Amino acid sequence: MTRLISTLPAVADTHAFGRRLATVLRAGDLVLLTGPLGAGKTALAQGIGAGLRVQGAVTSPTFVIARVHRPASDGGVAMVHVDAYRLGDVKDPLGEIDGLDLDATLEESVTVVEWGEGLVEQLTDDHLELRLTRHDDDSRTVTAVPHGQGWPDRLRGLQDLPDVD
Repeated sequence: MTRLISTLPAVADTHAFGRRLATVLRAGDLVLLTGPLGAGKTALAQGIGAGLRVQGAVTSPTFVIARVHRPASDGGVAMVHVDAYRLGDVKDPLGEIDGLDLDATLEESVTVVEWGEGLVEQLTDDHLELRLTRHDDDSRTVTAVPHGQGWPDRLRGLQDLPDVD
């Protein structure tokens, strides 16, 4: 299993990592963001949204569970941003998300899930887990753990990409 570990000294670096990651994401991808409160999950989701060039500000969907961010141009990919914190006791998380009547299908979007550990595995074996750790100096470490086929090659490609502005 190929893992990618990056040190992110500041929030701007977390955003930049998300923008770089977005260059290897495609419709149907599921990205799981794990880490404690304040680890940078939403900041990373913001970077992914910026890299996908979605419309509007990417903010935490805590109280609505999920938000759809449409692509800013034709041919772009939408991003579904899910906060699964309140779905912890749900027996059918995919049914719960589908029941939100989102204006996008998960197959046609990049789906980014915060607080989804223990749930995402029920949805698909094929996903990318990003484990965020916050350090005392306010820097972060992100460990990308691929689950399923195709991710190792994309992660190797990600290592060769420059920062995306």
